Amino acid sequence: MFVTQLNAYGVCLDTNSGELETTEVAAFVTRRALITVRKDDRLDIATVIERWDQSPDLAVHGVGYLLQGLLDVVVDTHFATVQSLDEELDALEDQLFSDKPADREVQRHSFELRKSLVLLRRVVLPMREVVNALLRRDLGVVDETLQPYYQDIYDHVLRATEWTESLRDLVTTILETNLTIQGNRMNTISKKVTSWAAIIAVPTFITGFAGMNLPYPGFSKPSGLYAVVAIMIAAPVTLYLSFKRKDWL
Repeated sequence: MFVTQLNAYGVCLDTNSGELETTEVAAFVTRRALITVRKDDRLDIATVIERWDQSPDLAVHGVGYLLQGLLDVVVDTHFATVQSLDEELDALEDQLFSDKPADREVQRHSFELRKSLVLLRRVVLPMREVVNALLRRDLGVVDETLQPYYQDIYDHVLRATEWTESLRDLVTTILETNLTIQGNRMNTISKKVTSWAAIIAVPTFITGFAGMNLPYPGFSKPSGLYAVVAIMIAAPVTLYLSFKRKDWL
């Protein structure tokens, strides 16, 4: 009688907070029994039983069949979580270019999803070694009939791993894009503030110059007043039209 032990983690994403929840299941494999130990009920064993009931013709293969159903359910939680993360990142991309930007919310949610992706990667990557070890002939857990089913699980693990890696790159891109958009928005605001400051500074300069007690052409004459008022109106209007044409306002 031999006993093989393996540990796997089911996962679930809290879409409200972006936090990844994990649940550990330990399996003890013998020639005639599969014993599972769970710390909580987040991995519903009823789902595993339903998976077993879907292929009753494979039950003759014993423990290997039971273990295949368990691992299949665990890997399905990985896939469902990766898909949820993908949808959350798509929603974040839409928020980046929203008419009502929410930079702080985008940044907070991006960091939460990034942490979840790092944790998910730590869960998914070891599954490759677990399934690959079970496929070894000398272990005697998987017979030839079950080989394609375990190979299918292994392929799903690889796909989930690759998907997780691509999402990690995507969330990094979203963070960088958000910072770029914030910088561009700040530059636009700075241009507008500077432009309005220039427009306001011209009349201020003219009134300051005209208010001096030193005589200048038209000093203490109606023509001088008209000239000053005309310049005070023409200069800001000219600056405004020039800045508007350059899309600074």
